[in-house]
Amino acid sequence: MLVISVKDGENIERALKRYKKKYDRTKVVRQLRENRYYTKPSVERRTEKLKAVYRDQRVREMEA
Repeated sequence: MLVISVKDGENIERALKRYKKKYDRTKVVRQLRENRYYTKPSVERRTEKLKAVYRDQRVREMEA
């Protein structure tokens, strides 16, 4: 459970903004989206490798 302490005189919008940021860091929504469908472990490994190759190419482009 997320707890946000609102300080005296603090704007409610500011407290909501802190709550939303804290909620995003928990990655609840991302986990829900990932668990919507089952993906085989081999497919997960393949996508992770492809992402790593893509990131490596991007870094090499920036260095050149």
